[in-house]
Amino acid sequence: MGSAATGFVKNNKKVTWKEFARMLAVLAVPIAMQNLLATTASMVDTIMIGSEGEIAVAAVGVCAQIGSLLFSTYWGFVSCSLLFMSQYWGAKDPEGMNKAFGLAIICAGIFGIAFAVVTVAAPGWILGIYTDKVEIIALAKPYMRIVGWSYPLQVFAAIITALLKSTERVKVPLVCSVISLLLNFCINFVLIYGKFGAPKMGVAGAAIGTLVSGIVNIALLILYLAKSRHEIKFSARKAFDIDMGFVKSYASKAFPIVCNEILYGVGQMIINVVMGHQSDSAIAAMAAFRVCEGFVYAFFGGLANASSVAVGNEVGAGNLDRGLSYAKRAALVCPAITFTIVLITMLLHNPLFGLFGLGAEAMMYTKYMLIIYLFFGAVRTCCYIQNECFRAGGEAIVGTVMEISGLMLFSVPATWVAGMVLKLPFLVVFSFVYTDELLRFVILTPYLLKGRWIKPMTGPGRAALDEFRGRMKRNKHRAL
Repeated sequence: MGSAATGFVKNNKKVTWKEFARMLAVLAVPIAMQNLLATTASMVDTIMIGSEGEIAVAAVGVCAQIGSLLFSTYWGFVSCSLLFMSQYWGAKDPEGMNKAFGLAIICAGIFGIAFAVVTVAAPGWILGIYTDKVEIIALAKPYMRIVGWSYPLQVFAAIITALLKSTERVKVPLVCSVISLLLNFCINFVLIYGKFGAPKMGVAGAAIGTLVSGIVNIALLILYLAKSRHEIKFSARKAFDIDMGFVKSYASKAFPIVCNEILYGVGQMIINVVMGHQSDSAIAAMAAFRVCEGFVYAFFGGLANASSVAVGNEVGAGNLDRGLSYAKRAALVCPAITFTIVLITMLLHNPLFGLFGLGAEAMMYTKYMLIIYLFFGAVRTCCYIQNECFRAGGEAIVGTVMEISGLMLFSVPATWVAGMVLKLPFLVVFSFVYTDELLRFVILTPYLLKGRWIKPMTGPGRAALDEFRGRMKRNKHRAL
């Protein structure tokens, strides 16, 4: 089914650790590096603004939370497109890939444009939802007015990147990210500090750097897509030729995933509102922690994306046992990587967080936030990657129900009561953010191992399904 580079073959033998390591090297590492560069772009803004003081850091951090809400709204469509495109890539169906790509562009684009309109036209209103600190809002408003124009560009870049990832062209987005990051750094240096005769713009200068680098990134991706001679070629005619039968199939998978991401974003927004009503030092500490959390996500997100592509490829090609095997190995390796990264971050706490210009109280907060996250981050990672594999295998409901139920019934109410009602100390409030992860882990892990989430959408996958389920049932009886 796909390239020899990833080791995908037409068989149902279980994936060996050697094959899994090759998948990590070919797919996960480039994707993780691209994610890392995206996080670094956010970190560049926050660190370079650090010279302007804690309030400026907090202002950029609040704006980043609004960007995270946008991410949650469009990521559902990106995930759904990855689900379809990876399986269609496994089945070598270019028409299906183009249709999935076109629908994702249309649906996600609507959200990106809507966010741009709101943030550019009424930045004070949306910032007022997140924090009641007048100084922070005053600094953040010019940033939002500028960076809001980049939101549609982020959406379109994410979907193009999903297309490239699903066809194993992971180096192209990485190169584009490197170029845009370097450009962002240079513009930030000139405009934040007023170098080479340019005006000293502070927070607004960082926003201009983000916008310009976003324009360059999407331009490079579109140029590559137009010039590429890959066997799966983009066709505007096929992508935007609406096929109602396909729309219904896409909607049946996309609806629960999009609901998952939007409701998750709303839940996180409520949590961020609670955090935005803490002390200035706590808000600044949270902004710095989110950047470092983004580094953790860069690695486990890269592994999750690569694993979902591998699972989708195998399921689409009819190699269902191999798809299950990839998912099992990813769910074991990913939490271990997360634990290791957080532990290293803890050991390097002072030099790393010292880059953000934080005061003594904020530095103390970040130290204990990392201790809390050391355990919960690994569990959260495992739950995340399981849900990504479920989606790649064709199951879009179980992970959604578990994630949203846990968030809305446990984490959000507990955090709100602790922070807004009981007014507990900040670190106590923070500890409630991840209270749902253990419950999800206990329920989702047996579901992953049973393989019931494998629900192919391609002909080869469906043809292999009955035999696979029969084999899983026989294995269960032998175990008993």
